[in-house]
Amino acid sequence: MQARVIDGFGDGDVFETREVETPEPGPGEVRISVAASSVNPVDYKIRRGDLPDFAPAFPAILGCDVAGTVDAVGEGVSEFEPGDEVYGMPGGVAGSPGALAEYTIADADVIASAPESLSLPEAAALPVVALTAWEMLIDKADVGPEDVVLVYGGSGGVGHVGVQIANAVGARVIATGSTEEKRAISEELGADATVDYTEQSVEEYVDAHTDGTGFDVVFDPIGDAHLQTAFEAVRPYGRVATTESSSTQDLSAMHANALSLDVVLAILPILQDERQARLGDELREIAALVDDGDLEPLLDERRYGFSEVGEAHQRLEAGEGVGKIVLENDL
Repeated sequence: MQARVIDGFGDGDVFETREVETPEPGPGEVRISVAASSVNPVDYKIRRGDLPDFAPAFPAILGCDVAGTVDAVGEGVSEFEPGDEVYGMPGGVAGSPGALAEYTIADADVIASAPESLSLPEAAALPVVALTAWEMLIDKADVGPEDVVLVYGGSGGVGHVGVQIANAVGARVIATGSTEEKRAISEELGADATVDYTEQSVEEYVDAHTDGTGFDVVFDPIGDAHLQTAFEAVRPYGRVATTESSSTQDLSAMHANALSLDVVLAILPILQDERQARLGDELREIAALVDDGDLEPLLDERRYGFSEVGEAHQRLEAGEGVGKIVLENDL
C-alpha cells in the first residue's frame, strides 16, 4: 500500500510517499480503508521531535485521527464487519502506526461507528479533539446544568467541541476569543457569551459573568499563560481541566482556594495499550451527540490531501486554521 512516512524529525517537508506492506489485522483488530484524517497539535509536535517518547518507530506513519471503512476483521471481532463506516483514534504514536496510509490497523476498542449525519472526512475531524473535550468536561470536571464554564479558545480544535459539549449538558458557557470572528463562531456553536481576553482583564470578565465569584469550571486546552489565568478565574473549590501542564506555574492560588486541577492526555490509552475500551464507549456517546444535533465539527476552510500533509501541519503550526484541518486520502 501507499503511505506518507517520515524517516526522522523535522519540518513539514520530511513527509515522503512510500510503498509499505499492507498490515493484517490481528486478534481483536480491524483493518480500515482510510478515507480521511485530520491534523492535531500532537501530530506536528511528534513530527518536529518535541515529543520523542510519543513518536512511532521510523519510518513512521503519523495521523492520530481516522475515518474510513472496515476492510477486514481479526479473530474475535464481532462488533464490526467489512463495509462498516467507522471513526476513531487508532495510532500515530509509539507502538501504533497512524492513519496517513491507504490502510491502517485499529484495536476494535478504539473505534466506533461513524456518526450517520456526517461524511467520513467530517467524522475524521472529531476523534482526538472530541475525546479530549469529553474527558475534560465529563470524566474529569463532571460538568452539569448548575455550572458556569469558561472555555478558552472557543473556536479552536478542542475548544469548539468543549463549547458544544458543555452546552449540551446544560451548563452556561462563556468562551474566549482574540478576534470578533472567533467570538462570533463560539456564539454560533452555543456559547452564552464571549470574552475578548486581549481587552478585558481576568477580574473584569469574572465580574461581568459570575458577579465576581469565579467560574465553576475553567476548560483550558491551551496552557502556558492561560493555565495561570485559569487559577485566577475559577471560584474557590472550583475545577480546572487542561491539556497542557508542562509549563512552570505558580500554584499558590490553587492552595489558597482549594482548587482541583485535572490533566487530560487522550492518547494515553494508545501509548500504554490499556484502558482502551473507554475510548470506544466515549466515541459512541460523541456520535450520538452529533446525530442528535448537539455537536458538529468546525472545519477549516482549507482542505488538504495526504500528499499535502506538510502544508496542513504548517497551517496549524502558524495558527492560521479555524477549527479542524481535514486531510483526505489522495494516495
